[in-house]
Amino acid sequence: MRPTVLILYAQGTNREMEAKQAFELAGASPEVVHINQLRKGEKHWKDYQLLAVPGGFSYADTLGAGHLFALDILTYFQDEVYQFIESGKPVIGICNGFQMLVKAGLLPKFSIDETSRSTLTFNENGQFECRWVTLLPQSKKCLWTKNLQEEIYCPVAHGEGRFLLENPTDLQKLISSDQIALRYSEHHYPENPNGSISDIAGICNDKGNVLGLMPHPENHIFSFQHPRWTRGEQGKSGLTLFKNGVEFVL
Repeated sequence: MRPTVLILYAQGTNREMEAKQAFELAGASPEVVHINQLRKGEKHWKDYQLLAVPGGFSYADTLGAGHLFALDILTYFQDEVYQFIESGKPVIGICNGFQMLVKAGLLPKFSIDETSRSTLTFNENGQFECRWVTLLPQSKKCLWTKNLQEEIYCPVAHGEGRFLLENPTDLQKLISSDQIALRYSEHHYPENPNGSISDIAGICNDKGNVLGLMPHPENHIFSFQHPRWTRGEQGKSGLTLFKNGVEFVL
């Protein structure tokens, strides 16, 4: 049986089909589900083994990227999402999905009762960034990045991707608890496209099953998607990230 993946989207989400394709290639059975289908009871959280929240501009980024999507989740599905996470099921939020997880207080989590106040805010240069970046896998705790040996090369496409912590001491907590899942390859622009502290591109929760990241690994799952594939360059695919999530539940 192929593991079932709930790919959750709302108005303004635009990367759900890319996420679906990535999970299919990784060996799963993904289903794209609108949040209203869950509200109406047409679909049910319990029927899925993984959760993916793809990128885009949910609700047109009104009140800030991912904010209204986060309010929807906390208003209608707080218990279901908490149960999904606490049961250890893999969860991934990409770009707008990462923003939603942070705005909902689901990342970063140091424990079930301790959430660090953080945000994903406007890029340091004040511009929308659409470029390819190199990601360095960091965390051995995160089930999505565990045992990844190769760097990931994939695009970013965001205007609010700068990860910041309200309490500077929380950065050391993230480091010591192995919750920094991915870093940009360099400490300066354009390799770090948004100015995130400590070059953070992705973080996980304390259990290691919830990953949020700004870049789009689902946009480099075929060799021909590499921007210089006609020149013979290849490798550093994002597909391995999705395979890790799928293999965890097999």
